[in-house]
Amino acid sequence: MENPKINIRETTLLSDNHYLLQKVTFDYTTEKGTDTQTREVYDRGNGATVLLYNREYGNVVLIRQFRLPTYLNKNETGMMIEACAGLIEEADPAETVRREAIEETGYHISKVEKAFAAYMSPGAVTEILHCFVAEYTKDMKLSEGGGLATEHENIQILEMPFKQALEMVKSGEISDAKTIMLLQYAQINKLLEI
Repeated sequence: MENPKINIRETTLLSDNHYLLQKVTFDYTTEKGTDTQTREVYDRGNGATVLLYNREYGNVVLIRQFRLPTYLNKNETGMMIEACAGLIEEADPAETVRREAIEETGYHISKVEKAFAAYMSPGAVTEILHCFVAEYTKDMKLSEGGGLATEHENIQILEMPFKQALEMVKSGEISDAKTIMLLQYAQINKLLEI
């Protein structure tokens, strides 16, 4: 996909320690002329996330885990409440959320519904996040969850009323963008009656 208004002049690898961090110099042409710019771009791959919800009980399943970048940016504990998510390893993002739901929550979901896809930080990160919702029932809890030890995950599973989750967004207890967007999607589309 080539865009004649964009000319990549130089790409310099800054780090490939875990993901790719590159410095990109490019020409960008608009109606005002051509401007040369340099940006650092972080490529960690694309991700997928899912909000698990139960209509009968009016509950959602979220997780709590430590996130170092938030700790470094004034989150005193570094703990975040989130919808389960992960980097896409499968060809289909829906398979990623099924795998992540098992690993992180212990729920073995089968039917997932695509809600939307979004760039989460388009000024610096290439990632597209594929967002899903999935209805769960108590009998889908077939394993412990809690994350993978090999990925150093120590995840707490939180099942709570949908209304409480929305209140936690208002209070700031839930400040993760993907989770807020999925909770609002559920509210707008009346997935759970409150």
